[in-house]
Amino acid sequence: MKGPLFYSKILLFGEYGIIKDSKGLSIPYNFYKGALKMGDTPTEETEKSNQSLRNFAAYLEDLQESKPELVVFNLEELHLDLANGMYFDSSIPQGYGVGSSGALVAAIYDRYAQDKITVLENLTREKLIQLKTVFAEMESFFHGTSSGLDPLNSYLSLPILINSKDNVEPTGLPSQSTQGKGAVFLLDSGIVGETAPMITIFMENLKDQGFRKMLKNQFVKYTDACVESFLHGDMKALFSNTKKLSKTVLNNFKPMIPEQFHQIWAQGIESNDYYLKLCGSGGGGYILGFTQDLEKAKASLKDYELEVVYQF
Repeated sequence: MKGPLFYSKILLFGEYGIIKDSKGLSIPYNFYKGALKMGDTPTEETEKSNQSLRNFAAYLEDLQESKPELVVFNLEELHLDLANGMYFDSSIPQGYGVGSSGALVAAIYDRYAQDKITVLENLTREKLIQLKTVFAEMESFFHGTSSGLDPLNSYLSLPILINSKDNVEPTGLPSQSTQGKGAVFLLDSGIVGETAPMITIFMENLKDQGFRKMLKNQFVKYTDACVESFLHGDMKALFSNTKKLSKTVLNNFKPMIPEQFHQIWAQGIESNDYYLKLCGSGGGGYILGFTQDLEKAKASLKDYELEVVYQF
């Protein structure tokens, strides 16, 4: 058995903001992928994955018991496959903000959920919200709390526009141009990030009135503006807003930025060669970069490997 492939994702805009109802924009990233596989000769890695899936299966059993109206799984088949050594074969790096647990959740739902909502049917807003709700509950096993967006993106393999918590829709993106000078890129911090501790810091900060004010008047405002300008292909507005967002993150989300990147983050804002932002919850993993001139950004960041995600 080899299940269908599920891809990683990149949340271009909306990290943390979507918790407070900002807009968000999430795109599939086909460079990394994962699939459920049946045990060949077991290795340390496949056994570790199998054990992790067994823990997840126990969680899903409890979930089904407490919320049978939400989702029902074919648990018998799942347990049987796990007994036969099933594991999740994935190239998606864990703790990098590109949705490793999201792809796993999508794969398990796709294979074992009964009366599942499929990608082929007419995806009304109600169905999308229902899927997102199911995925949020499933993915909470990995992060303690989840918006359900990563698995949704992985499952549908479509760019998703988040208008608010209860309003998500598939969307089109401005066309890519491999000749374009502008680009969105990934920068590898070389550190594995942990989502749960970062979310805890954020939730703790939310108790502070000044932080909440900054979030509403700056962070959410610039995030929304970035989403709008990106979708409309207005690159001038996009870079102006991304710069403001990058500055706001540097000033207010320092714990989420690995220390050795504080300087190059500031350098990008000062030189205008590139602007950096969080990719996922931060604390390590990838950092997302935006530049109007890819060659200039590469020269400025010559000590780092840049992975281009989108060119325009």
